[in-house]
Amino acid sequence: MSSALVLAGHGSHLNANSSEPIWSNATRLRKMGHFDDVRVGLWKEEPSLSRVLDGCEADAVTVVPLFISAGYFTKTVVPREMGLAGPETRRGRQVIHYTAPVGAHPAVAGVIVERAREAGAGPSDAIAVLGHGTRRDAESERNVLRMADLVRARGLFSEVAAVFLDQEPNMLQLLDILSSPVVVVVPLFIADGWHVGQTIPEDLALDGAETRREGRVVRYTPPVGTHASMAGVILELAREAGR
Repeated sequence: MSSALVLAGHGSHLNANSSEPIWSNATRLRKMGHFDDVRVGLWKEEPSLSRVLDGCEADAVTVVPLFISAGYFTKTVVPREMGLAGPETRRGRQVIHYTAPVGAHPAVAGVIVERAREAGAGPSDAIAVLGHGTRRDAESERNVLRMADLVRARGLFSEVAAVFLDQEPNMLQLLDILSSPVVVVVPLFIADGWHVGQTIPEDLALDGAETRREGRVVRYTPPVGTHASMAGVILELAREAGR
């Protein structure tokens, strides 16, 4: 039985970094050889979601949305554009499995830990899991809080808290929320786009990867979604979907 994997993402006309992790993961997964065909479909760029399966002859297709949490894009846009009926869609002999978003998988907690450790985080340091948040969909908040809980449960750091760009507890309060001398901020975002690369560092007045302020240290890591180990999370989602 032939198989195909589709990585579905947002993309952007304004920031090329938005889709870079999707293409990088597609390259990694092709090299792994678990699928006969690995494709990328994007909402705001080519190749488009609506045509990504054109010419795909695979018997089994797994679509993995590269988003941090379930929301409008994973529940409405991707299924609508790809003509998906739910977790499983049948088109003749072809079966299409549609998974949960990659950022909601429990294994992402391990990627957060790796990002923190790469920034030098140790047992006496605090971790701030930074999510976007939105008042429009409570699942966005729940997923960030869930990831912070999973990291905290590992007992590797002195403190772990969730903070948000667009809601409370706001990231501007992170030095009040966390008391450790060293705070490592890990952005729970897919790409190193506008927010991660520009607005967050500006709003937090960061000097770069490390900022010293009033006797404390704030370290800022690359986003979770650009870590190479995310390819393994994608594979796990595909396996759980029935591959």
